[in-house]
This record gives sequence, structure tokens and C-alpha cells, in this order.
Amino acid sequence: MQQVNALSLVENVRQTEFSQASSEVYFENKSTGILVPGKILETVFHIDNDRYLIFTTDDVLFEESLTITLLNLNKGVIEVAHLGGEYTSGTFENAKADEDSVHFQFIDDVRWTIKISESARFRIPFLADPKGVIRSSGLKTYMTFLTTPVPEKVK
Repeated sequence: MQQVNALSLVENVRQTEFSQASSEVYFENKSTGILVPGKILETVFHIDNDRYLIFTTDDVLFEESLTITLLNLNKGVIEVAHLGGEYTSGTFENAKADEDSVHFQFIDDVRWTIKISESARFRIPFLADPKGVIRSSGLKTYMTFLTTPVPEKVK
């Protein structure tokens, strides 16, 4: 898995008081016709073949959330998750990847890890994710979220 610059976003639907902005995905400056939630592209990781992990924010003061979208360029959006909550805000930083995971910091003094699987895995809604992860209910997921405290020297 590696960080890439081949994808870009063009805002398609402006955010309102009641809805999140969405943006169209461009691959190598060509429209894909795929819309993803979010306004500002933070970073993109190429997972394998045509799968990408896209990190977006919405530029909302004092209540910034992070949207993570797993995307297949041929099939569209596979899965979406949000990190955040009411009256919480974070800064997306220190994003790095290894063979099957992406690690980053966002809210509080926590190091987030997202493990990406090749096929869907079973998950228990409302119990499987750390505090702050919001996603649609369902029994299958490709993204597994883990958290660990950030060591003092990394802060």
C-alpha cells in the first residue's frame, strides 16, 4: 500500500446545514463519474489493483470530521466511514502505510489504524468499532479500525 497523487477531487455538491459536501473523483485528470463524501482531499492510498483509500474533510471550524472512503475505480464506492462527533475536532496528520494498514492521527492523543482486507469480513454493528467511528449499520466490512495511545515523542 502506498500514498499516491493520481486521484484528485472536484466539488460536485456543496455542503449545507443538513448535508455533507460531495466531490467527483478524477483519476489522472479524467472524470470517473464517482462521487465521494467530502470537500477537501487530505490524502489517498493505493491499496491494490483498482482499490484506493481516500481521506477527506469538510472544512468545518470547531467540528471537523474525517471521512474515509474505500473506492474501486471500476465498481465505485465500496465502503464509507466517518471519524468525529459533535463538538469534536481533529487535525489529520502523520499518515503512513504498511503492507495492509494505514496509520494516522486525528482526534485526541490517539494513533488510528485502518486494516484493509481483500474480502468482506463479519462485524458486529455498534460494538466492533472504537469510539468516534460512524458508519452505516451492516454485518460486513473491508475496513477494521484500531486505536492506540500516541507515545509522547510522536506528539
